[in-house]
Amino acid sequence: MVDSLVIIPTYNEIENIERIIHSVFSQEHPFHILIVDDNSPDGTGDKVKQLQTQYAGALYIEEREGKQGLGTAYIHGFKWGLEKTYAYIFEMDADFSHNPKDLTRLYNSCVQQEGDLIIGSRYVTGVNVVNWPMSRVLLSWGASKYVRFITGMNIHDTTAGFVCYKREVLEKINLDKIRFVGYAFQIEMKFKAYLSKFEIKEIPVIFTDRTKGKSKMSGSIISEAIFGVLTMKIKSLFKRYEI
Repeated sequence: MVDSLVIIPTYNEIENIERIIHSVFSQEHPFHILIVDDNSPDGTGDKVKQLQTQYAGALYIEEREGKQGLGTAYIHGFKWGLEKTYAYIFEMDADFSHNPKDLTRLYNSCVQQEGDLIIGSRYVTGVNVVNWPMSRVLLSWGASKYVRFITGMNIHDTTAGFVCYKREVLEKINLDKIRFVGYAFQIEMKFKAYLSKFEIKEIPVIFTDRTKGKSKMSGSIISEAIFGVLTMKIKSLFKRYEI
């Protein structure tokens, strides 16, 4: 029985979606895939449904009305996965910035009890980023340093979106109380796992910027991360922060 679910949120990923699905299913360890598509106008959802005939019982899609944000897509996927019997639930991008070959490394780390939440980290052994301009490297690296300082989490890549959760972590966190919808969602999930005393481990991965499709990064996403972290930490100090 397959014990691992990879959640891939999509919005206009027609240039990547078929290749990423084939690549995940080609790994030695068996994974199921859940695509959470926000009504992509480029036909991403239709392509996934075509591929379901090839991967019957292993490839699933949940389609939502309109673009609702990365965080809500993952929460939708987490709830879907928890209704099933998956023991390990993964977050992964559709654009090959996360190497599908690293999924098994994250899985093995979880299975071998090295941690309850395993992060595919860009910064745990330096800066392992390919094809990013220096300005974006500095922004991302600096953001993780800032979050680490404010929250006290001993995590080098606090904004990482390549993660394996044991289901117990997601069962503990009240997913209906997650506030953030952009990349700050990644920080909030790690912070709640940290406050819940789960073991968090980072393993090094090489992050390669997308070569096809468009980035979803925006100024509002950055602002949410910067100011949201302060609010999150202050509330936790006064025990007004619900996990």
